Amino acid sequence: MGSLLRRNLYLTACNIARNHNGPLTFRRLQQTHAALSSVNETHQPPNNGVIPVFKNAIKYGDKTALRDLQGDYTYRGLFLSSRQFAVELSTLLGGLHQERIAFLMPNDARYVIVQWACWMSGQIAVPLNVSSPSTVLEYYLKDSGARVVITTTENSPILEPICSKSKIRLIVLDDALRILAMKPDGKTANNKNLKNDYDDLEDFGELLLKDEFYNNSDAMFVYTSGTTGPPKGVVMTHRNLQSQMNALITAWKWSEKDVILHTLPLNHIHGIVNVLMCPLYVGARCVMLPKFETSSVWSQLLAVNVPNTERINMYMAVPTIYMKLIQEYEQLFSKNPKIREYVHTVCSTKIRLMVSGSAPLPKPIFDKWEEITGHRLLERYGMTETGMVLSNPLEGQRIPGTVGTPLPGVQVRITNPKSPDNTPEVLVQGDYQGSKIISKSKPPINGELQVKGESVFREYWNRPEATNKVFTRDKWFKTGDTIKYENGVYSILGRSSVDIIKSGGYKVSALQVETVILGHPDIIDCAVVGLPDITWGQKVAAVAVTREGKEIVLSQLRDFAKQSLPSYAVPTVLKIVDKIPKNSLGKVNKPNLLAALFPENKI
Repeated sequence: MGSLLRRNLYLTACNIARNHNGPLTFRRLQQTHAALSSVNETHQPPNNGVIPVFKNAIKYGDKTALRDLQGDYTYRGLFLSSRQFAVELSTLLGGLHQERIAFLMPNDARYVIVQWACWMSGQIAVPLNVSSPSTVLEYYLKDSGARVVITTTENSPILEPICSKSKIRLIVLDDALRILAMKPDGKTANNKNLKNDYDDLEDFGELLLKDEFYNNSDAMFVYTSGTTGPPKGVVMTHRNLQSQMNALITAWKWSEKDVILHTLPLNHIHGIVNVLMCPLYVGARCVMLPKFETSSVWSQLLAVNVPNTERINMYMAVPTIYMKLIQEYEQLFSKNPKIREYVHTVCSTKIRLMVSGSAPLPKPIFDKWEEITGHRLLERYGMTETGMVLSNPLEGQRIPGTVGTPLPGVQVRITNPKSPDNTPEVLVQGDYQGSKIISKSKPPINGELQVKGESVFREYWNRPEATNKVFTRDKWFKTGDTIKYENGVYSILGRSSVDIIKSGGYKVSALQVETVILGHPDIIDCAVVGLPDITWGQKVAAVAVTREGKEIVLSQLRDFAKQSLPSYAVPTVLKIVDKIPKNSLGKVNKPNLLAALFPENKI
């Protein structure tokens, strides 16, 4: 199936490029690209109260909100189907609020219907991912104390034994509500007048709760990725989510004219807030694929068999996805100059914004993507606990390897990691208006990143000690990331616990070493870890994946790395593997990697 899709994509691209009339115009655009002119109508959500995303749907009526493989769905249809399911949930729970509702749904309209129904009925959503092993799913359900689990027929065999064992109510959702929400042949979904229907919402009593409820209630548990320890349930309030959306809507100039392609997991902030909730909050459209597949994404980026009025103009992904898209491009398109020119022109003129996040973006990927598409990827930084914190500018210079400046509504500071928690020494402090150096230190300034603002989570579920540990006495959240401030922008050096290698008195950023190694023409992936060493404290070890048919030895890698790195940061250990295990967001669990490949050592 995959090879057939790739062949069809290649043949279609050849035909389009061959039949293109007139010269193709190249535009060297830093960030804005052609479609930016459509984003002047920036939506500004209110700052005083919380308006959940489903209530905003009322304003957009029959406008298409979502497209999946089954078809299009209107805001009206999604609202009414969600409300219908909310009635059932409320009845099942006896009218109680703030109960945990876990759900394992595919990436299609059913996910939105269940999410909105949870919030309409005043419950807490706990999204799960189908790629999680059954033991992990069982852990999430037990840890969250879920009262109800919702899934589909295809996923029910995974959850039935877990729910039976744990005595949790399992609901298997059929297709009826999804079909009701559709917009078939241009007709009105659900065949009702949403505006008039909404005027009578008071008739539903406590089902559709007043705005005051959402000002102070919890919305969602999102579990941490578990790359540095057991996953923890991050309690996000409705106010947290609105603050996160407000920041991105303002900074990236979201408008109802935008159409975004969604290929990310829907159990992490990146996929939930950045790529799904933001467009639905402003009346934009989300094109949702069931999963990431290189040929499907290239088909959407190039609008193969898609009318101009339906084409996407935004895409957000993780570095691993961009790396795979580049590999697909090199296999299918790179040898044909006409297609290369066509791809560059279409991407640079029809797509206004491409974003990379969830993991550091290596400079070789940044540079290659710009060469292919004309887009300098906008890199940003965020965490499950904070939402997005820092972002490169929509309009302005984007520097590879940096994550820009604070987003609206967010305060950041860099502290001396050696200072006591109760009185941290602040080195740099900033917000959306700018940053300033507090200490007498001269740039570059390195230290621990701390964050404050309404976007920051409330607590770890049932873990008061863990919650207290990550907040300072003056209520700043300690990210555990080491960050650098230089020339007015911030760069992430890595997790202080696993990405900062202390060798011979020097602190080495594993992420910076990885970026250099990925610049080697024969290496397609790598991870860098620190191994205990009796002389140096730690030694730098590289785990690498080479291109097919290529080989590399340590001496060759060291010679290459010495061109860009100081001697103390050059790897002294090299291990070649077929694949580096990563989670759904492209992150490497380095403690697990270390245990598997270097069992005699530990970080």
